[in-house]
Amino acid sequence: MATHFDTTLRTQLISRRQRLNDAIAASPERSYLTSLLLEVDAALSRMKDGSFGLCEKCHEPIEKDRLAADPLVRLCLDHLTAPQQRALEQDLELAARIQSALLPRNDYVYNGWRAVYHYEPAGPVSGDYCDLIPSEDGSLFFMLGDVSGKGVAASMLMAHLHAMMRALAGTGLPLVQIVERASRLFCESTLSNQYATLVCGRADASGSIELCNAGHPAPLLAQKAVVHSFDSGGLPLGLFCSEEFTVEKTQLHAGDRLVLFTDGLSESQNPQGEEFGVAALIEMMRTPHLLSAQGFVRSCLAKAIDFRSGTPAGDDLTLMLIERAQ
Repeated sequence: MATHFDTTLRTQLISRRQRLNDAIAASPERSYLTSLLLEVDAALSRMKDGSFGLCEKCHEPIEKDRLAADPLVRLCLDHLTAPQQRALEQDLELAARIQSALLPRNDYVYNGWRAVYHYEPAGPVSGDYCDLIPSEDGSLFFMLGDVSGKGVAASMLMAHLHAMMRALAGTGLPLVQIVERASRLFCESTLSNQYATLVCGRADASGSIELCNAGHPAPLLAQKAVVHSFDSGGLPLGLFCSEEFTVEKTQLHAGDRLVLFTDGLSESQNPQGEEFGVAALIEMMRTPHLLSAQGFVRSCLAKAIDFRSGTPAGDDLTLMLIERAQ
């Protein structure tokens, strides 16, 4: 029985086939187009006989994220030739550079706000989403999210989410409508098992913050020595095409800090399988005067590394601090 994943890839291949036929009709001298068409036809044939997605060497399933990125692949990673492995490494290096270029400027100061973050992929590319967008009305959008999956497919979804949020942030819509539209677009343009958790906030020049949380780990707010968390709120983006979300509002004063993070931090584990959690973050946030914004981020990461005691990172990790600077 065909899965939604298979059906979606088949639809993509049929669409590619039509575009290739149109291109060949317009430029029959381009022989490489005919070769591509033959590859697409071969993939559709494999779908028909049930061999699609299986390695032609070992007959084991090909990595799903690679199929999502390129449904024409025929070999699993273990059976790529040396030139193919080098080409894949070069593609990953390019993808990593592109993803790095999508990140906002760090230690960003805007209209009375300071934003500092740390972005750390577990592999060559990341499924974490991090952005800062100044608005024409003088407010600052800040976003932190985590898309489903890992590897190349997750990085593609991250770039997709980045483009959507950049476009929606400039519409002038209320924050809740921005998130609801992002969820609908994400649902309509991805597979049924793909989603993203997201915290989306808007900080204005008066010190007011709006916060919408779509299934993401709860942000922490420190006001003097008091720390409290915001609920994770609604469901993740893209689970359903008609989700509704809510917005919380609060006022920050000079020195108040909001900390956002992905579960690559809170769920990082030590050799005994224990999770780092948020207790260390909360304790550090109770004395904000002892550390600068950058110092806080560095200290949090150092504590997480010490806690892991050599255990490799199991997930992408992003930590963001939003501080009322004046």
